[in-house]
Amino acid sequence: MSLDPNMAPVEPDATLEGIDDRASTVSTKSQSYARLVWRRFRKSVPGMLGFVLVTTLLVVAVFADFFAPVDPKQPNISFVPPDRISWYVPGEGPGTGWRLLPVAFPITESDELDPITYQPLNGPDFDNPRPVRFFVQGWEYTFLGIRMNRHFIGVADGSPLHVLGTDKLGRDIFARGVMGSRISLAIALTSITLITILGTLLGITSGYIGGAFDMWFQRFVEIVLAFPQLPLYLALATLIPVTAPSGLFLTFVVLVIVGLGWAQLSREVRSKTLAMRQIDYVRAAMAVGAGDGRIITRHILPNVMSHVIVAITLGIPSIVLLESFLGYLGFAVKPPLISWGLMLQDAGTFSVIGSYPWILSPVGFVLLTVFAFNALGDGLRDAIDPY
Repeated sequence: MSLDPNMAPVEPDATLEGIDDRASTVSTKSQSYARLVWRRFRKSVPGMLGFVLVTTLLVVAVFADFFAPVDPKQPNISFVPPDRISWYVPGEGPGTGWRLLPVAFPITESDELDPITYQPLNGPDFDNPRPVRFFVQGWEYTFLGIRMNRHFIGVADGSPLHVLGTDKLGRDIFARGVMGSRISLAIALTSITLITILGTLLGITSGYIGGAFDMWFQRFVEIVLAFPQLPLYLALATLIPVTAPSGLFLTFVVLVIVGLGWAQLSREVRSKTLAMRQIDYVRAAMAVGAGDGRIITRHILPNVMSHVIVAITLGIPSIVLLESFLGYLGFAVKPPLISWGLMLQDAGTFSVIGSYPWILSPVGFVLLTVFAFNALGDGLRDAIDPY
């Protein structure tokens, strides 16, 4: 088709003049890998729920003294049921008993006995409602060297608020659970940090070097993985005397968890490294004479970190469960430290559970933590996967 040189030039359509290119719905800007991961992650409902719960758990653990309404070490009446919290005060007539802010009814003992357990029958004292308020004054604590007495929730008159009741020594279970989150999460986060560093470095080194070193190192990894972990945990934990300081015992438990937990991550990272080593841009970097350190840190490690991040979020729940189990057996944390596993020691007999079921409340803290990190790990796994 030929064009006529005598043809008049076509004038541009007036309707297209003044249209801004920014009105287009198609994005022309390149986005980073982190932004793409965040776009996919925020569409995951379980992932976002886990993210919110994990953030809440970390905030509560850091400011545990502020969120604990009662001194966790202060003894009171043993095995007191949880206070009943309500927005309605009975006996004030129709339409007049409702409150804008909740009130707590303390549990009092009656003279009657249960015909089966022969325990005093407890019930809420509706004649003495106590207003529940936020940001109230209570027991004193020290945060960053500053003495404070302000708490997130409590009773306006300063009396103790037992949200989950008390244990056999009269200590508040909710306050101890909030304070115990520090130790339980500190053990999990410290252990998973050391496991990640050791497992990632050793796995990349083994997969990148290869040859005889890789063969013999993987035999050592298989020996570590072949150990039955639970009997070995108990055997190693008994090496520390009972009279040892709590800090030494806690450090030893972390080292035991790390010593047996790095091997699995190392094997996974090694398999990823073997695949990455054969990719074209890695082989091109080798051909132009790039050093091993640059190849590992600039080309292999960034591609392995997506798997490592997911392994971290999925490994923390396992360590929390392990610490709770070891604490229940008495091999993790010793008093005066507080952890969720140590709190579960009070629920060691069926008679206690049957008479005082609120003793099992620390299980709720463990389940919430495990669900939060698992949901976060599942959401990150789907968001990071490029396929």
